[in-house]
Amino acid sequence: MEQEQDWSLIERARTGDQDAFTQLFERHYSFLYKYLLKLTLDEEVSADLAQDTMLKCYTNLSSFKGKGKFSTWMISISTRLYMDLLRKQKREKKWLNQIKRTLSRQLTWQAKVKGMEWSDVFTDFNQLADEMRVPILLHHYYGYSYEEVGHMMGIPPGTVKSRVHTGLTRLRKE
Repeated sequence: MEQEQDWSLIERARTGDQDAFTQLFERHYSFLYKYLLKLTLDEEVSADLAQDTMLKCYTNLSSFKGKGKFSTWMISISTRLYMDLLRKQKREKKWLNQIKRTLSRQLTWQAKVKGMEWSDVFTDFNQLADEMRVPILLHHYYGYSYEEVGHMMGIPPGTVKSRVHTGLTRLRKE
């Protein structure tokens, strides 16, 4: 019954009936959003992916063959979009890490050329995640208290202490 109703709406939407696609969208959006929320654990990303999925469904509605459920087709599209997002994030992270390494090497070289003392610890320090590097820099280099750093970063002082400790422990291991 549900599949027949979906098929009727799909056929009407293919002929240009915007209301039919709106009804189709309203019937399946909640299911799609909940699936994506479980997948991403992020409301904003889930909403964006759901919107992108429905747009793809709309623009590619003519390729839906009707051999399975519309919801299955829709979920397969959203899954591919999510996997594309993960690949994009991985590429961006790799690119940012390359930039950090390049900048760190450039700073090391410039320091040597100018006769400045440059420690390998600083190079290792730049490899730390921002959430650890920023509190260490603010607390140990600039002398801010844990409370002040927490206020600047919008996190509790205990979290600042934890991040500083974890970051310094990682640096000592290096």
